[in-house]
Amino acid sequence: MSKCKFSVVIPAHNEEKYIGKCLLAVKSAAKYVYPDEVEMIVAANRCTDKTAAVARHCGARVITNDDKCIAAVRNAGIRAAKGEIIVTVDADSLMTKYSLVEIREKLESKEYAGGGANPKFDRMSPGIACSALYVAINLLPIMIKNGGYLSGAMFWFYKADFDKIGGFDESLVSLEDMDFAIRLKKLGAGRGQRYGTLKYSYVTTSSRKFDKFGDWYLIKNRQLTKRIFSGRDREAADSFYYDVR
Repeated sequence: MSKCKFSVVIPAHNEEKYIGKCLLAVKSAAKYVYPDEVEMIVAANRCTDKTAAVARHCGARVITNDDKCIAAVRNAGIRAAKGEIIVTVDADSLMTKYSLVEIREKLESKEYAGGGANPKFDRMSPGIACSALYVAINLLPIMIKNGGYLSGAMFWFYKADFDKIGGFDESLVSLEDMDFAIRLKKLGAGRGQRYGTLKYSYVTTSSRKFDKFGDWYLIKNRQLTKRIFSGRDREAADSFYYDVR
């Protein structure tokens, strides 16, 4: 690939069940914008399954990373990217087909430094709905302090700006996405730009955490949830993220 406009970076830990669908969604979106200039990078993290093989079969470039830190995994994938525009999405999530079109339009308008997308779960229940509301309430003080709603789910930005803010904070074992959004927003504000949320596109994400732990788990274990929201509690992060399979 001599020229690359987009690099879609996907961190993946034992994701053979999901990675193929994720990459097919990226390929579908690539058809609508720079179809020959979209590279897919899978950052395979501590994988013991067929994640890497499936990713290569789907046309992705695979790099390996053994850090037990999602921020480090994202950074490794992004640093290996050749694209001018970076999009990073989780392996169990699906972007909608016009996502790259909308991202390109927002960034090339120069009104936005970057941003995120809104997530939708692949299934819904009263427990999941209440859990999502509980998470939002816990994050509300951080958002208010930093000027309003900060979407995540799928981040998009210029690689040059990723370098300027130092990437994702590898001292954090959770909440690295919120921290990144805050710093990206501050960078943009200094240039008169906004932090954006995709208006028409979104991300469909799996409800597998709820399938495993139960739809009401976060409500029933509020202390654990608060520990995860500290960003630096290794034991809590391991129990809900890193050691779960």
